[in-house]
Amino acid sequence: MSEPELQLATPTIHVSDFVTGAQAARGLAVIIDVFRAFSVAAYAFAAGARSIIPVASIEQARLLKQQHPDYLLVGERYARPLSGFDHGNSPTELQGRDLSGRTLIHTTHAGTQGLVQAGGALEVITGALVNAAAIVRYIRSCDFDVVTLVRMGQHATERCTEDDLCAELIARRLRGEDPEVHDIGKHLRGAPSAAKFFDPSSPWTPTSDFELCTQVDRFDFVLRLDRQHSPCELRRVPIG
Repeated sequence: MSEPELQLATPTIHVSDFVTGAQAARGLAVIIDVFRAFSVAAYAFAAGARSIIPVASIEQARLLKQQHPDYLLVGERYARPLSGFDHGNSPTELQGRDLSGRTLIHTTHAGTQGLVQAGGALEVITGALVNAAAIVRYIRSCDFDVVTLVRMGQHATERCTEDDLCAELIARRLRGEDPEVHDIGKHLRGAPSAAKFFDPSSPWTPTSDFELCTQVDRFDFVLRLDRQHSPCELRRVPIG
């Protein structure tokens, strides 16, 4: 269920959750997935990726790979990497890789589901801590009456601390506040959804993923969904 909207002079901000929240999003939709989909996407673009194609189903991802063998398959279900994929949903795996000019096909349990379901929004961008300040600057530069912050949560079914915190950070900054961010990583270490990063039996969620996902304001760009073509693609938009 959506929380009460936060009234700003302009725009009005709505906060909602999961796929239903994405489907109901209006105006500019910010689809938030901190652990790990849209942190991974940001690191991919920082490594030189040309575009990312977000898809809902594993089958569609594999079909696109068959049609475009040079594309990279990236994804997960229940945080685990998928058989036959080039990479799991891990920013650590992309560290040090040269992705210059590459296109990625990306499917995840939560984040990409929200992107493909936000058809009612006028524009769609991703949300994560690693580019939160850029997101705020981008929103301020746009002429939207309504902004919808969609928290995709754990497996798109449960609220999670990191997505709640990211939405709150964006909203507070839009209100002109300057919240402290230095302790965010320390705070999130105790979040239930972060436990997987410190579990030795879960090598597909290394501790370094946690560290990379909690580097607040590392990147000065937003990722905007280009819906002019099919399939839709995420594109990097630099923010001065």
